[in-house]
Amino acid sequence: MRLPTPAPGPDAAVDWVGAHLGHLLVDPLRASGLRGGQAAADAALAQLDLTGYARRRSQVLPVPQRGASRMSPYVRHGLLTLPQLWAAAGAAPPGDARKYRDELLWQEYARHLYARLGTDLRRSLRTEPRVTGTGDPWPREMACMAFALDELEEDGWLVNQVRMWLASQWTVRGGRDWREGEDLLYRQLLDGSRAANRLGWQWTTGAGSAKPYGFSRWQVEKRAPQLCARCPLQAACPVQDWPDSTPGPRVPEPDALRGGATDGGPAAPEVTGEPEAVWLTAESLGSEDPALAAHPGLPAVFVFDEPLLRRLRLSSVRLVFLAEALAELDAEVHLGDPVQELAGRRLAVTHAPVPGFRRRSAQLDVVARHPWPWLRRPGAGSLRSFSAWRGR
Repeated sequence: MRLPTPAPGPDAAVDWVGAHLGHLLVDPLRASGLRGGQAAADAALAQLDLTGYARRRSQVLPVPQRGASRMSPYVRHGLLTLPQLWAAAGAAPPGDARKYRDELLWQEYARHLYARLGTDLRRSLRTEPRVTGTGDPWPREMACMAFALDELEEDGWLVNQVRMWLASQWTVRGGRDWREGEDLLYRQLLDGSRAANRLGWQWTTGAGSAKPYGFSRWQVEKRAPQLCARCPLQAACPVQDWPDSTPGPRVPEPDALRGGATDGGPAAPEVTGEPEAVWLTAESLGSEDPALAAHPGLPAVFVFDEPLLRRLRLSSVRLVFLAEALAELDAEVHLGDPVQELAGRRLAVTHAPVPGFRRRSAQLDVVARHPWPWLRRPGAGSLRSFSAWRGR
């Protein structure tokens, strides 16, 4: 089904999502405080100031003292690339630049891992955290949990420190399956990607690391003391002490962690015919998408994957963010199964390092495949350790 192209602006995007994707909504329709689209991404990049990033990147409150860059939603959807941010970090003080670039490498490592393991990244990589709880691991009576959930629902973005609080509270203290919690955060986060989100949960809960992250009152008082001061449970804090950080039982590591081929896509454009449209994916919605830049006279086509969206149950802020990006591209928008919607058209596309792209592109007439803008192109070496990978 072809849909009208969204009009520019957040209000128009909200109206468009309500009119055309309303049957897929699972929460009250709203826009995030973070604007979608290339213009918003470019403005954020122009204003990026990493001074003090190393010291303040984990600060939660007060908001003006946060050091996090908030670039991740634009990176997630290809409005900005990791190489662009790597270059931008060069203007920062050396210590801040090093720390920021280290975080960019973590994002790249997550993509390498996902490109190789695919859906196996949903398997615990080293230990299986014990599932012992059935209650609510995110009780809103705790001011820190209420704050995190409110910000997540309203803006679809959280400081990484708060993401770690939620993940640790869910699994390490709450005894809930980390995959269920990861799904919940993925649905809400504007930057929700299976690569970064799953790796973060694996590291925090101990599923993919040597030791779980122990969330306690100490972290809240250090990063957001206002929350403890107003918490109704401050005299009987349920996270007063450090949690048990004993890892779960060991599980066999996937063989692919030790080495193997990684589908990094082409290193140069692979052209076998003359395309008639540029297929845009949710991984690459920027005006400088390589396929779009190489074929400027062709229509850009994006398909909201209706069967997938019914399963994922994404938040409204994520859908509005996507609609804002599509409005700026003046894209031809469809709703349905991408393979059916794009059938019979010769397509140019930018490679995306995700399993869904590989599966769908194999069923379509892709005659021009363009390289993904890697920060470091994947190799065949071990991915067992981020530190070792970074060193290579």
